[in-house]
Amino acid sequence: MADGSGAEAVDPGALLSLGDIDKNFGPVQALTGVNLDVPAAQVTALLGDNGAGKSVLVKIISGIHAPDGGQIHWEGRAVHFRTPKDATALGINTVFQDLALCDNLDIVQNMFLGRERRQVGLLLDEDDMEKAAAATLASLSVTTVRSIRQPVASLSGGQRQSVAVARAVMWNSKLVIMDEPTAALGVAQTRMVLDLIKRLADKGLAVLVISHNLNDVFEVADRVAVLYLGRLVAQGPAAGFDRQSVVELMTTGASSRVVAASQAAAAGLEG
Repeated sequence: MADGSGAEAVDPGALLSLGDIDKNFGPVQALTGVNLDVPAAQVTALLGDNGAGKSVLVKIISGIHAPDGGQIHWEGRAVHFRTPKDATALGINTVFQDLALCDNLDIVQNMFLGRERRQVGLLLDEDDMEKAAAATLASLSVTTVRSIRQPVASLSGGQRQSVAVARAVMWNSKLVIMDEPTAALGVAQTRMVLDLIKRLADKGLAVLVISHNLNDVFEVADRVAVLYLGRLVAQGPAAGFDRQSVVELMTTGASSRVVAASQAAAAGLEG
């Protein structure tokens, strides 16, 4: 189930596979030999304490940073991201914690920002964009929005997260990365976002969630991966972990509570 971060063959069944990823910032070794598999139609939780390397790893997957070593495989073939556009073109979209929404624009304008559809000439095709935005929100069962023309500034935290995710899904996403999606949300808004995450996986998308809230993680995650000081110390089905084992992995890099089969697999990789 859960296994260590020693050298591993790329999983040909994974949508995204990272092999022996290294990243340095001057003398600081941010990531060392990270192997991570992200399958389609599942929610993978990427966990780790502050400074573990989660943000750096996400920025490598998103094309913001280039790795200093290792290989990225997408749908079984090696790829190289020079810019975030390269990652987006393959279907990788990231919803960062700040959501990157414009409060002064409405929902449709935010969902098509920078990718506006036009009629002949310079006129915007408002009808077509409204229909596409409404259809995407409906496909994700986002029903709490009063109007797709209401300003984003008027939305709740959960509704804003839903709009940011819908914007990502609209552009032929295959992998949606969500950074702390329930941070600072109330109970009802958190429920809305967790349900949305489950629906993304049900639609066949891969979801990579970064979160410090272990209650949320164990409610939605099919797989768990844990970083400790820039190394991936465990990954596998969520059923192979519990809250205490995850905390131990995050704070010490090891856990005696990971199931025996998982420990045996990790030992075999190291042998």
